[in-house]
Amino acid sequence: MNEPPLLLIVDGANVVGSVPDGWWRDRFGAAERLRDRLAVTATEGIAGEPGPVEVLLVVEGAARGVGSVPGVTVEPAPGSGDDLIVARVRESAGRTCVVVTADRELRRRAEAHGARCVGPRAVRPAEPDQDRA
Repeated sequence: MNEPPLLLIVDGANVVGSVPDGWWRDRFGAAERLRDRLAVTATEGIAGEPGPVEVLLVVEGAARGVGSVPGVTVEPAPGSGDDLIVARVRESAGRTCVVVTADRELRRRAEAHGARCVGPRAVRPAEPDQDRA
């Protein structure tokens, strides 16, 4: 029996906010650019895990309304993005799950349910790049 692919859950607001590239001027556009980069991750893999991987990008606030693309499911949080991420981790019990965030409390909560956590640099360059707004 084939195992389901790794589930990569991305804390959109935290990852977008990790690089001071002007994202605050266009939060929706910044979330779209992240989503598009994650489409590559879905194919290539992440954190020592080969692709393909299933990618879930959790968005909130001004990024609600960003649509999904092949390889990346975008889910708007009706309330707290962190709460939605933890709920998705819980639902993935028994499956390899990686959460991308720098939020220490979210990491603690996700790890308590079996997820592995990595920082934003796993999916986003540390320095501003051509995505500047």
